[in-house]
Amino acid sequence: MPDESRHRLVAIGSDHAGFKLKEKLKEEIAGMGYGVLDMGTDSEDSCDYPDFALPVAEAVSRNKAWRGVLVCGSGAGMTMVANKVPGVRAATCNDNYAAEYCRLHNDANIVTMGARIINEVQAGNIARTFLETEYEGNEPDGYRHAARLFKLEQVERKYMKEQ
Repeated sequence: MPDESRHRLVAIGSDHAGFKLKEKLKEEIAGMGYGVLDMGTDSEDSCDYPDFALPVAEAVSRNKAWRGVLVCGSGAGMTMVANKVPGVRAATCNDNYAAEYCRLHNDANIVTMGARIINEVQAGNIARTFLETEYEGNEPDGYRHAARLFKLEQVERKYMKEQ
């Protein structure tokens, strides 16, 4: 893990289904040396996932957080909300392969997980993989990823202009 990790802030949020797992992940992420910005929820009381996905996505989009972690029942709802925010590239990852490759090839900046799909050990491994994997688009062999990411950003800009 790079020394600068202690200076990197990870925004984290969940809905009621992901609350317990979020609490465990906060400990894991802090134990890796990263700062943690908890954006809620604060209990297992029923709540709406967009209310917690949006602040995490905005924190990442506005560079108030380096990366983000979101947890709901499946991971899907949080991903859908986060990806509405310009500059966010959220990916649902319920295994290490997805966590590694969304970073390597897509430079994802938010990972979402399903608390009803994976356990605490798996979630910790996914978070570690996501946070410690570097984007390879800046490497000579990775320029194809940078070109694809540029196209993704063009799509985002196109629809932002139409609004």
